[in-house]
Amino acid sequence: MTDPNFITAILYLVASSGAWLATRKSQQSVRPAAWPVIVLAAALVMHAVSLGWALFGEGEGGINIGFSHAISLIVWLTLLSYIMVGNDARLTRLANLYLAPVGAWSASMVMWLPSYIWIEYDGAKLAFAVHIILAILAYALYTVAALHALLILFLQKQLLAGNIASEQRDLPPLLRIEKLMFQLLWIAFLMLTATLISGVFFSEALFGKPFQVNHKTVFSVLSWFVFGGLLAGRFIAGWRGRLAVRWTLIGFVMLLLSYVGSKFVLEVILKRV
Repeated sequence: MTDPNFITAILYLVASSGAWLATRKSQQSVRPAAWPVIVLAAALVMHAVSLGWALFGEGEGGINIGFSHAISLIVWLTLLSYIMVGNDARLTRLANLYLAPVGAWSASMVMWLPSYIWIEYDGAKLAFAVHIILAILAYALYTVAALHALLILFLQKQLLAGNIASEQRDLPPLLRIEKLMFQLLWIAFLMLTATLISGVFFSEALFGKPFQVNHKTVFSVLSWFVFGGLLAGRFIAGWRGRLAVRWTLIGFVMLLLSYVGSKFVLEVILKRV
């Protein structure tokens, strides 16, 4: 039987290739070609099915939070939220051009670097499941915000150099991209706050051990302060542009080190759970 992750990766690559071909053929069209968008939707559905089986299909009352599956879930949520939050044909086109290959990579990683860490929870530990879901949603939304920040930085440099490629001229205005970035940051900040509060004050109930200060906790708290400072600066002083981009990327790197870095070292390099 063909691995659904393999089918998912192929669909993402076909969607991205179709979007690039459509861009070359019709440089004046803002609306993306219909069939690459349909293929992208099919890839998202297939990705959801394969994730559902990998995360919840091997038992009842538990979740698989292995490194490769967690990354695949974050990428899927990133693609889905990018399209849904943007609700714009130009952003959908952008997702097809640049993010679909990332989806293909994440689906492939599940095949080449399988990682199974099954954590069981019952009705009494429902809070643990909520904690995990909030954390993953926060990471996914911060990933989308970081992608927006990189896009803003890239387009600013292209505009200053007067070198805008044909496929970049139909992208949304910088102000719209920046506004979307801050909307994502606000939602993600609330989720990260809830995740940290539940982890700090209910550690023993959630994880069966008292709260411990480690590198994961330190980087998570530091990222919370960075994002909180950025949002306060935006609200009070109207921070925007490169300043907002720098703060967003710094906070995202800290968050990345707190979760992805530790899981990669422990599970992939050291082969520990």
